[in-house]
Amino acid sequence: MNETDQQTDAGQAPSHQAEQLTGGGNTAQIEHLGQTYTLRITRAGKLILTK
Repeated sequence: MNETDQQTDAGQAPSHQAEQLTGGGNTAQIEHLGQTYTLRITRAGKLILTK
């Protein structure tokens, strides 16, 4: 992750590149409150988040 991904301005949420989250692949595992979610980049370039 580079510095621009982690920087936030007052009132703005952090911004991340999906390709960095997936390590250049198509999927990433995201953990939230003890649950694991899968982020997937489709062939059409859309994002799908599933439990």
